[in-house]
Amino acid sequence: MAVLGVLMAGTLGILEQGQRAYATGATRVEAQQNARVALTRLAAEIRGAGRGGRGFDAISVAAPQRLKLHQDLNGDDLLTLSAETVTWRLGDTTLRRSAAGGAQPVLYGVEHFALTYFDGAGAVTTSPAAVRSVGITLSARSQRAGPAATFVIATRVRIRNR
Repeated sequence: MAVLGVLMAGTLGILEQGQRAYATGATRVEAQQNARVALTRLAAEIRGAGRGGRGFDAISVAAPQRLKLHQDLNGDDLLTLSAETVTWRLGDTTLRRSAAGGAQPVLYGVEHFALTYFDGAGAVTTSPAAVRSVGITLSARSQRAGPAATFVIATRVRIRNR
């Protein structure tokens, strides 16, 4: 009986370690997937900014945690539709995308969100009209209960239409 009790206690310890390892891995995967989805969506909209018209700038607001993009979706060379202007911004720990339907949350648990703007020569710029590429750094944590997992991802996206 004593030997069986010792074996069961050892087995239970191994099982608990396995459960903790699984929970840690699952929270890391969740943080990575959510951050990558948000970054992919933002990058695609930056690439498409300025599409369809020459009478407007691709970017009208180029702030460190806020970005306003424009594209002519209906081909009238005007920004008349509400969906033709998209704003990305960080509010508290939630990355939001505003278009025709208001500020919708895209990613929760954002610890760091930074946008850096570059002109055609690759120099950092603060002028929205001069922006030709955008550097994005995003750090997000898992919203799952259990051990906290943070994932950092960064990229640089070139505007295709300018």
